[in-house]
Amino acid sequence: MASGRPNRLLATGAPAPEFRLPLLDGGEVGLRELRAGGPVLLVFFKITCPVCQMTFPFLERIHAAQTLQIYGISQNDPEDTREFNREFGVTFPTLLDTEDSGFPVSNDYGISSVPTLFLVEPAGTVSFVNEGWSKKEIAWLGNQSANQPANQPANQPGSQTGAGIFRQSDNVPEWKPG
Repeated sequence: MASGRPNRLLATGAPAPEFRLPLLDGGEVGLRELRAGGPVLLVFFKITCPVCQMTFPFLERIHAAQTLQIYGISQNDPEDTREFNREFGVTFPTLLDTEDSGFPVSNDYGISSVPTLFLVEPAGTVSFVNEGWSKKEIAWLGNQSANQPANQPANQPGSQTGAGIFRQSDNVPEWKPG
């Protein structure tokens, strides 16, 4: 839990709470600005989370397609987050929702475990939510990044191949809780 109190996870179909957070590399950005560029995947994480560590390299592969905006939302301080990004090869932008700030965005989104992913459509509606690791859902996101123009709403999750996200050498479970 982000704040130590029980949270109710934001559901698919719900309006995504607006926010403004600092960027790891300086400045700040709000959800409204992010949505203007098309669907945006928000990925809440902690650097010590082993499931986050397993998930982020696959999100980086999706990011490399440059058709789906991905923003990590770290619950750690800037220095530790930078080290995590270096270690796991994260190049997509990272926002900071830290303990010092009281985890306001994590609390608004109902985060109780990480990683938790939300796909927010340009109109501000949440079209996809995933807690933990799901190979099927990461594959679906990979297909979205390969087949979906960035300014169009995403299709609903289904069983799809992942558009090159997974390689034969990847030994990952089908599902793992966060």
